[in-house]
Amino acid sequence: MAEEVILLDFWPSPFGMRARIALREKGVEFDMREEDLSNKSPLLLKMNPVHKKIPVLIHNGKPVCESLLIVQYIDETWGHESPLLPSNPYERARVRFWADYADKKMYQVARTVFLSMGEVQEAVKKEYIECLKVLEGELGDKAYFGGERFGYADLSLIPFYSWLDALGKLADSSIVEECPKLAAWAKRCMQRESVAKSLPDQHKLYDYIIESRKELQAK
Repeated sequence: MAEEVILLDFWPSPFGMRARIALREKGVEFDMREEDLSNKSPLLLKMNPVHKKIPVLIHNGKPVCESLLIVQYIDETWGHESPLLPSNPYERARVRFWADYADKKMYQVARTVFLSMGEVQEAVKKEYIECLKVLEGELGDKAYFGGERFGYADLSLIPFYSWLDALGKLADSSIVEECPKLAAWAKRCMQRESVAKSLPDQHKLYDYIIESRKELQAK
């Protein structure tokens, strides 16, 4: 019996991008089902009744929710010869820390840049750049956050980079100029087929961000 792998997702979501990259890194065939978040499907509400959010991975009828848990599930279920997480407990904890940093720090600051204007945005932009510089300091001269191999931390962080260009235009800032090592890392990641296929077109994403911002400010 063939495995059934369904991903409930929304194309601009950096959290959904993580699941897409992980599945493609492992060579797993999956059915991506686009959700309308203003009119959520009965399947989404059934499979994630607690948070009612994407992404949700449904593997043979069983749901896995929350993007980092989904990535870990994918890593443990498929392709043991090419693990995303390190085998060393300390290294595993370290890369999990940086994925957690993205969710608890970077995402919140980026969201404020997205929603704010004027002096408020200018102040938050500085905090945002500091977050990126912290990441660049951790990356150092390594090819990837885990060392020489693309892995869990890279997969968790690279979706946010797809938003950086759009947010940079919004806040009149350039990530390439501010953090060149991080920009070089992103370019290496983007050369991977799994990443290139999973991240959206930058122009399409920018248009989506501008329209979403207008709608939120009109409320």
